[in-house]
Amino acid sequence: MKVHKMLPSLVARIVLASAAFIQPPAMAGDPPPTVKTDAAETARNRQAVAAAFDRWAAGGSNFFAEMLAPDVVWTIAGSSASSGTYRGLEDFRTRAVLPFTSRLRTPVRPTSRTVWADGDHVITHWLGEAVAGDGLPYRNRYVWIFRMRDGKAVEVTAFLDLAPYEDVIRRVPAPAAGTRRP
Repeated sequence: MKVHKMLPSLVARIVLASAAFIQPPAMAGDPPPTVKTDAAETARNRQAVAAAFDRWAAGGSNFFAEMLAPDVVWTIAGSSASSGTYRGLEDFRTRAVLPFTSRLRTPVRPTSRTVWADGDHVITHWLGEAVAGDGLPYRNRYVWIFRMRDGKAVEVTAFLDLAPYEDVIRRVPAPAAGTRRP
């Protein structure tokens, strides 16, 4: 009789204990599992991004070609017309970078930055400054989250204040085809 009364409690304990070992199936929209990387890989990823930012700040102009895989998926977070997902380096350059940079008198340069890394993810928080084609300053704060593979970003999520970015696009006319701003 005593064993019979303990049985429901014992079954409940076994079910609860075994539930900890059962992995639920992946749901649509779940992020992909994170690939385990060692401390050396984390350091290499961080250094690759930090060094590319240093070269950019010093006047380099190849940041995107240097850091992005040709098949990168770049997402600008938000709900405005400029937010969205760009598939591939050329799509990103054509639809996001060039419409903006063609309206600038000077290139955007990172003036301060912080870089963190954890495994294959590198996060950078930076301030960018430029002069728009109409002579007004452009300043914006960015957070970019890179997922790295073999020294290149394969996925990027960009957070920025889209109001100043879109203000430049709205108020500064795009240059005529074949012309460049000084």
